Amino acid sequence: MRRFGTQGRVYADRHYVVSRTTEIADFIKRIEEGQYIVLFAPRQTGKTTFFRLVLDTLTAASSHYFPIQLNFEAYKNLSAPDFYEAFCKRVHKEVLHVFREREGDPDEGLTRFLSTAKFTNHISMMDFFEAFSGFLEYHTKMERVVLVIDEFDGIPQAVLSDFLHSLRDVYLSGERRCPHSVGIVGVKRITQLNYDRSVSPFNIQDEFHLPNFTREQVQELIAQYTDEVGQAFASEVIDALHRQTAGQPFLVNRLAQILTEELDIAKTETITMAHFLKAHTALLEEENVNLTHLLTNIRRDPRFGNLLMRIVSYESGVQFNLRNEIISELTTYGVIAKDADGFCEIVNPIYQQCIVQAFQPLINGLEGEYFSENSDTDFTDYLTPTGSLLMTPLLDNFKDFIARAGFRILQVPDTPQEFVGQYLLYTYLYQCVRSARGGMYLEVQTGRGRMDLIVLHNGQKYIIETKIWEGERRYQSGKKQLAQYLRLEDAAEGYYVIFDHRATPEQRVETEVLEGLTLRSYVIPVVQPQPSSML
Repeated sequence: MRRFGTQGRVYADRHYVVSRTTEIADFIKRIEEGQYIVLFAPRQTGKTTFFRLVLDTLTAASSHYFPIQLNFEAYKNLSAPDFYEAFCKRVHKEVLHVFREREGDPDEGLTRFLSTAKFTNHISMMDFFEAFSGFLEYHTKMERVVLVIDEFDGIPQAVLSDFLHSLRDVYLSGERRCPHSVGIVGVKRITQLNYDRSVSPFNIQDEFHLPNFTREQVQELIAQYTDEVGQAFASEVIDALHRQTAGQPFLVNRLAQILTEELDIAKTETITMAHFLKAHTALLEEENVNLTHLLTNIRRDPRFGNLLMRIVSYESGVQFNLRNEIISELTTYGVIAKDADGFCEIVNPIYQQCIVQAFQPLINGLEGEYFSENSDTDFTDYLTPTGSLLMTPLLDNFKDFIARAGFRILQVPDTPQEFVGQYLLYTYLYQCVRSARGGMYLEVQTGRGRMDLIVLHNGQKYIIETKIWEGERRYQSGKKQLAQYLRLEDAAEGYYVIFDHRATPEQRVETEVLEGLTLRSYVIPVVQPQPSSML
């Protein structure tokens, strides 16, 4: 039986695989046109699986192409001579492999040709491909060499410029060239590889964007499992799989893997949102390669945290600009992307929740202030006998907690003051939800400037939107946004929490009916005056 794959390349005979028919056809069209294509994307986005599907499809459809697949991952620390020697051996091995796959055992002429060919530098490399082109034309029907190099980032710095110049010279040499088409696959763009910036060694590149899975492709992936095993996924679970991951291939497959292999759900039972919430919680709490890479990368530079939380918290946004070093690095790591309006956005809600967790303090020092010392209250008092959460009293208490804590909220360790309110709300609700055996996750509707906290408890859904005060107009428009979201979620009421950082903040608590929906809104002052004794 096949399974959802999360370890390296995905194989159609062992794993459920998204067909990506449209994307493959686009890539093949570029190969046929002789383009030199670059495909740069973060790790674990399915690049290797994709280009191998491309070459399999290409060679199955036509006998005129000769694919050579290489990988530079292990070459990074080699000297130039050692690189070209290793490169030559790998090319020879792949050439023999292709001949054996398509033509049977190589003839004496090919064996002699390969045994005498050597790479010592970029010039001898070009000479080899020119001679190899003539050999193919004379001996076989395979006329067009397609060279695909995975993990191109591993190329040694000492050979990078000459290597790219050589490919450029081949590309410009005429119609009958070898390689006919080149695919360069990696994480870093050519401009990030620190080549000699006084020249432009690869200005002939054709950039290819490999998108995340669409909702339909997630459905296609799940349908393969259902057809084989018989276990159905509720439609809303497939929606949630796509929304929470934004179609990121590893995250889609990992959540599906947890749901189908690790939660011990009977195969006769439909997978529901209750199951999805358990899988979502398990994903966020585990140490998997994808999330570990994410957290390692965003902790590389203290400036990353401030930028990411600004993207999350301010609707006015941060302009997307790849010439900015911070934005460029976070884009390369797959943390942020450009939204439809040209601003930075966190690429999916799961990453956003990891970012919030990564930068929130383990202990904020104010846990003892959650409830008034004059009361005997704890989180269990916000549950009704029937198991419903009393969300309005719970948020009323949070407002009072901020007032009780006063200026001390600005002393929470390792937390930028402008984001402290959202950190505290997230921690407060998370502690309540866990004590009540519920779940909580983020839902990102616009990609920036708002966090929708979704609380699930006892089969009920509670939606709390949180922002930072950016003026009366945005405050009012945010209510309409929340109402639209409530309608999409078929919810009758929602909660709107705004943190006001102005020097003279205005506290508000409002309950109103908007388009038939009940909204409870809070504007909570964050900047509190210190007592005179502290001055």
